[in-house]
This record gives sequence, structure tokens and C-alpha cells, in this order.
Amino acid sequence: MSWLLAACTGGGAPSAGVNAPATGAPQEGGTATWAEAPGTPPNYIFPLDALQYFSTSNINQFQYLMWRPLYWFGDGDKIVENDDLSLAEPPKYTKGNTVVDITLKPYNWSDGKPVTSRDVTFWINMLRANSANYGEYVPGFFPDDVKSVDAPKPNEIVLTLDAPVDPTWFTFNELSQITPMPQHAWDKTSAAGAVGDYDQQTSSARAVYKFLDGQASKLQSYASDPLWQVVDGPWKLSAFRPDGYAEFVPNASYSGANKPHLAKFVEQPFTSAAAEFNALRAGQLTYGYIPATDHGQEKALQATGYTVDPWYLWSMNVMPMNFHNPKVGALFSQLYVRQAMQSLIDQPQYINAILHGNGGPDNGPVPTKPDSPYLSDAGKTPLYPYDPKHAADLLRANGWNVTSGGVSTCASPGTGSGHCGAGVTAGQKLSFDLVYASGVPEVDQEMRAFKSALSQVGIELNLSQTPTSDIFGVTTPCKPSEAACSWQMAYWGTGWEFAPDNYPSGEVAFSTGAVGNWGSYSDKTMDEKVKATTTENDPSVFADWEDYTAQQLPMLFMPTEASQVSAIKSSLGGAIPQPSDGLSLTPEKWYFVKQG
Repeated sequence: MSWLLAACTGGGAPSAGVNAPATGAPQEGGTATWAEAPGTPPNYIFPLDALQYFSTSNINQFQYLMWRPLYWFGDGDKIVENDDLSLAEPPKYTKGNTVVDITLKPYNWSDGKPVTSRDVTFWINMLRANSANYGEYVPGFFPDDVKSVDAPKPNEIVLTLDAPVDPTWFTFNELSQITPMPQHAWDKTSAAGAVGDYDQQTSSARAVYKFLDGQASKLQSYASDPLWQVVDGPWKLSAFRPDGYAEFVPNASYSGANKPHLAKFVEQPFTSAAAEFNALRAGQLTYGYIPATDHGQEKALQATGYTVDPWYLWSMNVMPMNFHNPKVGALFSQLYVRQAMQSLIDQPQYINAILHGNGGPDNGPVPTKPDSPYLSDAGKTPLYPYDPKHAADLLRANGWNVTSGGVSTCASPGTGSGHCGAGVTAGQKLSFDLVYASGVPEVDQEMRAFKSALSQVGIELNLSQTPTSDIFGVTTPCKPSEAACSWQMAYWGTGWEFAPDNYPSGEVAFSTGAVGNWGSYSDKTMDEKVKATTTENDPSVFADWEDYTAQQLPMLFMPTEASQVSAIKSSLGGAIPQPSDGLSLTPEKWYFVKQG
């Protein structure tokens, strides 16, 4: 499972597709302007993202426009491999699912060079040498589980694995990560240096990474740096500002499906949802969104020529806890504390009162919406429904003096039945700090409701806000002795998309030592069950892991909602249906039609 930030901009979805989307013959030319969500501008261009940059706004909505992944997933509302948009033919598994043979399609880079197997091995070699810097890295998984990488032909790659795998999992969650990079242009250690085969040695591959990562930190030169002009996707970056403003023009050498009709595609940043909505009402956006606080104005927008359509994602919503925090990590390590806190999240109330009915409960690691074959029978109902009395009983049964409206304290330290648990001291308070995303009204409402519910059993929640992008610089795995381990709880509130890992297994977020395991949760049984989902193509094995995760609560689960309620100019064709598999932008499919 890999999770990318899904930029949620409001609940309360109206009926889908009010005002029919554009129909008619595509017209060539024109500029489409798309609204970025507040607090989530693209800020990293090199397609080997570290955890703090591993977001939808950087990958799906920015990098993918320029550099296509080896395999593209999603076709409408189906979570499937999309052969038309993939750079390679479907992979072939042989020798007991230990050998994977990949054949590239005939794509070219924008400088005329062909996309070859060397560009794939370049990405893999760079990952091997710099895996600790990669947001998807999980020890023991890709690329650690690949014994050898061979390129017998310019269009063929053969991976030999160290053990049999479930082909669906390996294609959806391992091969999906690969984005071929132009080795002939990027394999160097300085701007003036010559291109070589530096990626084939660990030390020099790290030097290449240091150079490319350093260039990616220079946001003001994204559009002028010749590195980033060598692309194989349908778009080239023509202008960029550090605030996230981006202009794209068609890549004239693009050799894939869906060559652009538009003359220009613009990503427009906003400091707030209110500012975005003002631009939308003024007709300045081709593709924007309606904030949750403004759904009463849907009809007025439709009257000015917008189609209104909710955008649902293949994602889930979680609240990480830092198990390594030196002050409260021992509290999070007590399952009964996590169970009590989950029992105080009133998901049905949040959905009805805050999300205006637009959402579904998350009862575990697989969401209830959209429909999927991965949700277990047990996952269809909450294991820990809202129940303040149950939460209070759990605390009392484990040695706590429960003080409703105050702060509960540990009255019986120690381990074993009736005691507070290992590492919890006498008189220790149930008090936590939680940082959450600013600028999203429904997130603010959820957190204030959660704070109020926790107070019923004497759990104190100290709230603070910060921009969404800053949260990912805070919520990182850490050691208790490190200054970076001061964070306790975090909530960005906008969900995490199953992409580029589209099979919702748990290796990235729940495995011991995984880079995406923000709270440093570790459980031997969890590791074993996660591993089983990657090697056995058996629904019962997956359901066993799913139900165990729901019971153990390595993170708290929150309701999911539509990522946004989109408002799309009725003159823009090709934008609907919006893909439920993710927030991958495909403006190369968009076009304007004549009106009237």
C-alpha cells in the first residue's frame, strides 16, 4: 500500500454531472486553467521522491504530466492496469512467479532519443543506491526482493526475484513505482559534467542523486533547467513559480496515446479555498472546485456554464500516532488506549453533519467507498463504533482514574491485567498534542468534535494547525532521542490515495521500518501477515491481514469523502468521468468544443 496525499477540498457532493459535460468535435488550441488545492502546491520535480515530497500534487498532478510511469493504473472507476497508457506491455511471470519479463513500447524522449531498457535500469539503480531517501521504500521489498536486473534487448527488462510473488501484487505495487528516467541526459554528477554510467556503482549513483535532488530544490529554475526539459510524457514545463504556479505546453515529440488538443495547461495555486471560489465565480478557472462552505451556490455556478461533478478516489483516511515519541509513545503502544480513542471518533456524525452526507466510514485499512473486491465482510461494519462508555470502561479496566471533563491519570502503573502498561508511570496524564491541516473547514470541525468527545473520558487533546505541506515535514519516522521525534499525533484530513501502489496491502505504512510508517509502529504478527499478502494470491489471506489491522489500530481511522466537488467549464470535453482510481491529471484528453 502506498499513500499519496489526496487534496480534499470539501464534502457535500451534489448529483454527479449536473449540467451535461461537453460534447462535440474537439477544437484544437486554447488554455485550460486548473485549480490547485490550498496548501498542496507541487514542490518537487525529480521522479524519485523522498517521503516529504511523496504527494499527489507532486507525482500524479505534476511529474506524471512529463514523465510517464512504466505502468499506468485506472480506467474510469476500475482499479485495473491501463494498457493504453502504460509504457510497457503487460508483464509476463514465469518460473513459479520468480522471473518477470517486461517489453517496452516504442516511446521517444523529447530530444528524439528512444526510451529504452537502460532508462528503466537507471531508475532501479538509482533507487538501490538511495533507497533510504525514497518515500516508497520498505526494507525487504522493492528493490531488495530483486536478485538481478537484466536488459537483454533495448526494449526488454528481465527481473529475477528472490522468492515467488503474487503477480497481481507485484505488478500493482512494485512495478507501478517505476518511472523510466532519461539516463542519457541525467546520469551525471554536476551540471557541467559529462554523462556516464555512474548509476552502476553505489557511490557514484549517490553522487548523481545528490546532484539531481539539489537541482530539484531550485524551484525557481524548473522551467529553465535543461534537465527537466527531457520528457517522454505529453507535456513540457514552460513556466513555474515557487508558489506552485505551473504552465505546460504540449510535447511535440510525444509518442503515446492521447496527444494534447490544448495549446496550454495551467495549474493555478490559491492561498485559501475562499480565494479559489472567488476565481471560480469570476469565470477565471476552467476546472475548479466548490468548497464545502459554498455548496449553496452550485446552481448559480451551473447557470454561468459550469458542470458540477464530485470526484471520488481509491483512498483511505488515517490519523498517525508517534509510537516513538519520548513523552507519550508508551501510551500509544497500549492497544486499549488506541481502542478507546477510536471509540470516540463518531464517524457517522462526521459524515452527516460535517461532510453533508458525502463520505463513507473507514473501519480499517480498506475503505468502504468506492466499492472494491478488497473489503472483507468484517470491514463492512465498525469494530469500534462510537461509544464513550466503552472508552471509559477500557481505561478504568486498565488502571486509569477517569476524570470526565478533566485529565485522566494512571492510578495503577505496571504491566499485566488491571495496570496501565509498560512504560506508563504513576500519575501520567492522558494528554496529547495533535497538529492538523489548516485552511480546510471540515478538518477543523472534525478535530474540534474529536477533542470534545475525548474530553468525556478525560483525554486532553491540544490542537494546533499548520499548512498541509508542512505536516509531511513533521510526521516522519524517528528515534526517541531525535529532536524530530517531538510530534505526537497528526491529521492532514484529506485522505491518502492507493497509488502508485494500487493493491491495498500494508507493506508501506504498517511494516516495521517502512519509510511510510510515519509513527514507527512495529508488530511481528503484522509483518508476517503483510508479507503473506504479497506472496499468496488468496482473498482469505488478504482478509486476515485486513481484519487484524482493523483490530490493532496502528493508526486511527477517519471517514473518507469525495476528494473534491469539481466545477468544470461546460465547454471543456474529456474531463468527465473523473478517475476514481486517483487524482492523476490527464489534460491531454481535454479539449474545448464550440458552444451554441
